[in-house]
Order: sequence, then C-alpha cells, then structure tokens
Amino acid sequence: MLLRAWGIARSLVMYHGIPGKHRRMLRLYGEFLGPGDVAFDIGAHVGSRVRAWRRLGARVVAVEPQPDCLGVLRLFFGRDQGVTIVPEAAGARPGRAQLALSTATPTVSTMSPGWIDSVTTDRGFARVRWDRSVEVEVTTLDDLIAAHGTPAFLKIDVEGFEADVLAGLTRPVRGLSFEYVPSAHEATLEALAHVERLGRLGPLGDAGGYLYNYSPIETMRLASERWLEADDLVRRLERIRPRGRSGDIYARLRG
Repeated sequence: MLLRAWGIARSLVMYHGIPGKHRRMLRLYGEFLGPGDVAFDIGAHVGSRVRAWRRLGARVVAVEPQPDCLGVLRLFFGRDQGVTIVPEAAGARPGRAQLALSTATPTVSTMSPGWIDSVTTDRGFARVRWDRSVEVEVTTLDDLIAAHGTPAFLKIDVEGFEADVLAGLTRPVRGLSFEYVPSAHEATLEALAHVERLGRLGPLGDAGGYLYNYSPIETMRLASERWLEADDLVRRLERIRPRGRSGDIYARLRG
C-alpha cells in the first residue's frame, strides 16, 4: 500500500507539480483545441492534460483503466460536467485484456508485453518492475466517438500499445499525438503507419494526410520549426535514438 501511494504521489509531482509546465501545455494544446471542442485523453493517468484542456474550454473524455489513477481523476474532475471519465482501456476491438502494472512507476503500466521486452534494454527503465496485473475492460476509439462525438484532438499515451489503439479507429481526426520511446522504435513506426493510413481517408485523400512534429520528454514544446512529412519525422527520430530521449509525436491534418 505504501509503495502504491508513493507511485501515485510521484506521478502527481511529475505531472502537476513542475513550475511552468501547465502554461507550456496551454500554449501547445491551444494550437489544437478551443472552446467547445471535444478532446480524448487515452491513458489519462492523473489528468494533467485534462486540466489544461478544460482551461482551454474543451470537453474532455478521459480514458484510464488503472484503479489508482481513476481515484485521482475522480477526485480532481468527478464533479466537472465537462469531463467524462471512462474506466476502461482502448484497443483494436472491445473485450477484456490484462494490464501489467508498475506499482512504483504507474506511468509505465502497459498492455503490451512486447513493449516491456523492448524497453527493459533501456537504462532509463533499469529499475522499473511490472509487479502485478489487472484485467480491464477494453473499448475502441470508434465506439468512444459514437458515444461522445469526434474529437478535435486525440492524445494516446499507453506505453507501446498505441498501434493497437489506433487500429480501433476508422476515420481521421483533426489532430492527435502518441508517445514514442527510442528503445521501442518498431512500436513507434507501427503507430505511425496507422496514422498515415488514417490520413489517406481524409477529405483530400492521397493528396492530404498528416504533417508531423515532436516534443521531447514532456517539454511541451515542439522541436521542429516546421511541420514534417512522415519520412522527415522518421529520419529525425532515428538521429535522436542514441540519446534515448522519449517524447510525443504530434500530427495534424493538412488543410
């Protein structure tokens, strides 16, 4: 119990307690969201994005299967009618699945055994242990859209399960982000391939699609001065792989 409390406290400090981070979030997500928009937070954890998006006037659907994180989300946002908390995971199809939990570092809990195998070679994960698991309900992005509307922005941070989440989406959204981890590069490429596929389903077809940028290690700043084609993005990620700096990839539809 003490270790679980420590893990959640650590997440709260990391995501809510760093000076200036909330202001940077508002600037970054202000490029994607405004009053009245819908935003999906897949892997909401302890709600730092939820907090920023509500400040921007967006209605938020926070999807989180971890029981301890759900307790925090309900404490912070349970009375906010602009936030819908969904106590499930997202995946390629509805059902049930096992979620591997890291008690001391709940931010890296995952439904991807292959991702665990990949990141255990990373020095940054040397002390991480996935010491228990829970069975969770799984929904899809398509089902969430049917229930809550199409999001203007979709954030996916599910520790290597991003491609599976994107496989449950059959229409493009205006903007999205997903996590990348250099030691799990193949998982990043798989998720990117899904985003590229979705982009071709947009109103401009093959002439449209997504442009990309990236933000290293929770800086909440875009690293590139210009938005990139997918090939350019991959080349940049491959250059920074030796430094082991994880972060988030951002995508927005052309036009």
